[in-house]
Amino acid sequence: MEPTGFYPVLAVADVAACRAFWVEHFGFAVVFEVDWYASLRRGAHELAFVAADHPTVPAGFRTAARGLLLNVEVPDVDAEYERLVVRGGLRPELELRSEEFGQRHFIVADPAGVLVDVITEIPVGSEYADAVVGRW
Repeated sequence: MEPTGFYPVLAVADVAACRAFWVEHFGFAVVFEVDWYASLRRGAHELAFVAADHPTVPAGFRTAARGLLLNVEVPDVDAEYERLVVRGGLRPELELRSEEFGQRHFIVADPAGVLVDVITEIPVGSEYADAVVGRW
């Protein structure tokens, strides 16, 4: 198989609120929108939302996404923390910190409760050095 695209579509209770969050805070643009579905794009990155109770979602799966964490890698996580949390008013679910496994990051939640992990890669500590295989 040779995919021509690959992106997450999150089942949510409030499509409009999630669309607004990602447009306002992460600079995505709407490329398609109806009351039950919104497709967003920023450069090569895509993200979409579908109403969890919509008939296109198979009957046994009509629940909002849970336990989902989306990583957003950025050049300067400290600047994004300042923009999103300090000035933007988003509540951090995990405060800004550096991790031995090679990330400086913080986590916020979108209106659906999806966690957004904003990350800048940093050098890996010695404990994790053998775990680094390469960058795809």
